[in-house]
Amino acid sequence: MSRTNHQLRLAARPVGQPRSTDWEYVEEPVAEPGDGELLVQVLYLSIDPAMRGWMNAGKSYIRPVEIGEVMRAGAVGRVVASRHPDFAVGDHVSGTFGVQEYCVSDGRGVTTVDPALAPLPVYLGTLGMTGITAYFGLLDIGRPKPGQTIVVSGAAGAVGSVVGQIAKILGCRVIGIAGGERKCRSVVDEFGFDAAIDYQTEDVRKALRRHAPDGVDVYFDNVGGDILDAVLTRLARGARIVICGAVSQYNNTEPVKGPSNYMSLLVNRASMTGMVVFDYADRYAEATTKLAEWLAAGRLRSMEDVVSGGVAAFPETLLRLFRGENLGKLVLKVADE
Repeated sequence: MSRTNHQLRLAARPVGQPRSTDWEYVEEPVAEPGDGELLVQVLYLSIDPAMRGWMNAGKSYIRPVEIGEVMRAGAVGRVVASRHPDFAVGDHVSGTFGVQEYCVSDGRGVTTVDPALAPLPVYLGTLGMTGITAYFGLLDIGRPKPGQTIVVSGAAGAVGSVVGQIAKILGCRVIGIAGGERKCRSVVDEFGFDAAIDYQTEDVRKALRRHAPDGVDVYFDNVGGDILDAVLTRLARGARIVICGAVSQYNNTEPVKGPSNYMSLLVNRASMTGMVVFDYADRYAEATTKLAEWLAAGRLRSMEDVVSGGVAAFPETLLRLFRGENLGKLVLKVADE
């Protein structure tokens, strides 16, 4: 039976916040897999702040999505045809399949997942790149020790919520920064942080003095901008700052706002290090094994914010990230399981 594939292709490079005219909705026949290939029906798409950066031209940690290309996206799906020895029809898999309903893959970067062990969206969140980012960013770069104070921005989001929970497992005091009463309540009540700061209604610098009187040992930054600047004023001696993202700056039409308080790094003998999860590709299994262990033991909670609507809903769903509307990992449902 012939199938039709619906895709979203990048039509223009956004200026500021992406608009509907930056996308082209394309319909084409589904290609059949060749030798050594498999055909995946996409079931869920990962919606990530990093997507905004991938849409820009210029040098970065990963090549940009080119005009006319299917938008890059992590996804989970089901194998519906296979001429690849490692994948059978009916297998559930994760990989970078793009914003489309079907994807032909040569199997590189594709991993089999088990929906009996965890719901499929979890493999885009805590057991996917989100959890792996949190794991290596905190442990390898943040290097927390029991009893230390950890501050996490974007604490109610996909990466931040996992970072804080891992820090609690390690015996740290954890303070989350999030926007709005609902998110701050979830940070404490559902993710187990010790305290939450609402940047929408509180003075972050004053709140940090109250919650971290002895300073911040590790700051895991997902937002950049003014919040990064505020945390820089509260560093403990030898603090480590993990730069994971800067969602507050991604849609800027003016130059990115840099930290004016960076001299605090010198005064406090602190460090600030960028983190890109792809650098840990040869250790992904280490992270997923440990994350799965914590999930199974009930020490780690995975929260997915699943939006329905299929491929056509992608542009509006992406904007939810920049409006701060998601709680936990934002996922777009493309098809029924």
